[in-house]
Amino acid sequence: MNDGTSIRPARNVELGASGEEYQNLHEFVRKARARLNQNAWDYIVGAAETETTLRRNRMALDEIAFRPRVLRNVVHVDPSTEVFGRRLQLPVMLAPVGALEIFDPAAGAAVARGAGTFGAAHMLSSVSEPGLENTAKAAPDALRIFQLYVRGDDAFVEDVVSRSIDNGYSAFCLTVDTAHYSRRERDIAKRYVRESRIRATGGDFQKGLEWRTVKLIKDKFRIPLVIKGIATAEDAVVALDHGVDWIYVSNHGGRQLDHGRGAMHVLPEIVEAVRGRAKIMVDGSFCRGTDIVKAIASGADLVGIGRLQCWALAADGERGITRMLELLEDEVIRCLGLLGVTSFAELDKSYLHPATATNPPGVFSAFPLLDIEPYRY
Repeated sequence: MNDGTSIRPARNVELGASGEEYQNLHEFVRKARARLNQNAWDYIVGAAETETTLRRNRMALDEIAFRPRVLRNVVHVDPSTEVFGRRLQLPVMLAPVGALEIFDPAAGAAVARGAGTFGAAHMLSSVSEPGLENTAKAAPDALRIFQLYVRGDDAFVEDVVSRSIDNGYSAFCLTVDTAHYSRRERDIAKRYVRESRIRATGGDFQKGLEWRTVKLIKDKFRIPLVIKGIATAEDAVVALDHGVDWIYVSNHGGRQLDHGRGAMHVLPEIVEAVRGRAKIMVDGSFCRGTDIVKAIASGADLVGIGRLQCWALAADGERGITRMLELLEDEVIRCLGLLGVTSFAELDKSYLHPATATNPPGVFSAFPLLDIEPYRY
């Protein structure tokens, strides 16, 4: 798309199959709601305890306004970026989500293929099907990253890192904000326990995780290392001291620690602490093109998309993933052009300004035309 005015047809996807059906991002949410049972729905829209952190994620984004510049030639807007030696159509990564199979039988394979077709990155959760090797086989050309929950000793970790390298993953991610599994009250209220939770073992290894494991990976392997779950400048500095390549600012979508800060409230202090010595990822309720622009202008290098990914996957599988990314791209291009820039390289925090949020924050507050009640079960 070069003129910034139209959405291109999906690569290798007939427009009639998904393009005509989905013209707004909130349409994926509506279709997903119709297809998912209540347990799957609560899993993706819910968060920990009072769900305060989830709401703060959205509030932090909505409390940022734009400062546009005008009378600049924005006929050609290029929203692409280069990471891990690859050119992406957008600075977007489909974030790691456990149990993707509850949204579509092809699970992580469908997400990786859809992301690869469009030209975005994909991070596969270690607790999502079809697993490390089969996802790599399904999408060999996609930019893939593997994320690990530690469920064993040093030999376990080394084995998974080695397998990630052998299967062509561009980076390896260690999640560090899940020492204890949170209280998901939507499930508790129904006395529902997901099958994957019943099968889960080795939780004490994640509880005992320390910086020594980060050092182990950096000392033994030559693969970019991502640490997911950094929420303070202090821990960002420790990560830098251990040679971490990517700092992943995340609060698990509000699904772990309740009453945490919104991700976009955390990001500025991380950017200030890192000072360009590592790359930065961020996730936490990012689901519009304007959200992506705000994050990159604030200093992030890559933006993770979580819940929106799941809604698109539940709505239309692999095709839904690709179409969702096309719509995000369209929103990003229009936003950049209206800000008076032609690429993310021209963007900085001078284009942002503190503001008062206009919508009550919530899992759907980015979609005011959506008429779905998220809190009834």
